[in-house]
Amino acid sequence: MRTSSFPLRSRSVVAALALLCTSTVVAADPPAIPALSAVAGHAAMERIAPWRSRFGRSRPVIAIIGNNSGTELVDFVIPYGVLMASDAADVITVATHPGPLTMRPALTLQAQTTARDFNARYPDGADYVIVPAMVDRNDPVLLGWIAGQSRRGATTVSICDGALANAGVSNGHVATAHWATESLRAQQYPGTHWVKDTRYVADGRVVSSAGISAAMPTSLALVEAIAGHARAAAVAAGLGVADWSAQHDSDAFQPRLGVNLRGFAATNYTNHWFHSMQHVGVPVTAGMDEIALAITADAYSRTGRSHAMALAASKDPVTTRHGLVLLPDRVLGDAAALDVVLPALQPAPSAQAFDTVLASIAGRYGRNTAFGVALDFEYPGFHN
Repeated sequence: MRTSSFPLRSRSVVAALALLCTSTVVAADPPAIPALSAVAGHAAMERIAPWRSRFGRSRPVIAIIGNNSGTELVDFVIPYGVLMASDAADVITVATHPGPLTMRPALTLQAQTTARDFNARYPDGADYVIVPAMVDRNDPVLLGWIAGQSRRGATTVSICDGALANAGVSNGHVATAHWATESLRAQQYPGTHWVKDTRYVADGRVVSSAGISAAMPTSLALVEAIAGHARAAAVAAGLGVADWSAQHDSDAFQPRLGVNLRGFAATNYTNHWFHSMQHVGVPVTAGMDEIALAITADAYSRTGRSHAMALAASKDPVTTRHGLVLLPDRVLGDAAALDVVLPALQPAPSAQAFDTVLASIAGRYGRNTAFGVALDFEYPGFHN
């Protein structure tokens, strides 16, 4: 079995897509941000504190919050899939408002409950709250709910550019995020001590992670905190992950001169200028691997050449391997409206989907495009 090990990073912004760790502009001279090694006690910040039972709970309650108007797909789905596979917690998907969750850059999901209903069911709050990157990071319902959960003692975990800083939760803490928002974060949230060169940082009850693929090691670190190293190692082996340490080199993903710049330019500029957008169908069936699906749809929708759509046998909701509810975009009879239909996803360890989809994109749109997607994901396993 092939195993994956990936580092992660952060970045600058172009409109709302940058809020979802996508199209970005990098400042010529970003302010200096210390590496994690420069922070006192950095070794301890590579481990999330062990879970301690509250309110008589035999296992923790974990809420994964999404904003209906746009939530980063991989940021949301990987923690869900990893934590559900661990069987170490009660994992609940939460929407800020009633109705479906529009995921970015692709797919539509149905959360199990709303923020209001979660509060009614769990008046003491969650033990952990996972906050993906979102389009509307200033939604007052979102920010108020995150802050309220933090006041009740929840450990908040941001994935990529999750809205912890907006909610005031990371103020006074050490934190990290996607490589592209480096200078923007330093300017907008000076009360947070931002660091790079780490996949994730655990500063007390505030945990944060770097770019999109950092969701995998961060989620495994959370499993380890809840259920111990042996459980985390077993889950990692099933996912095809060799390492979930915090080691990382943020600068490797910056769009500098050379291959990085060519990949960055392809996905963010030249592909849009010189090619029409293709609609790509991703076959979805009940019981399928939600992590592999999310990585595939997300990656194809970052190419600048294509937008992924869930293709199902009917318009009925599709329930994935661990109970995530997906709302199809297209029905098989409408497949003619699609430019490309991908082969059905093959059974394989979930983390291998990164390499599989990048190879598929390279074959269809060229290696520069695939490399640009890898930079966006902060995924080090693919080289141009």
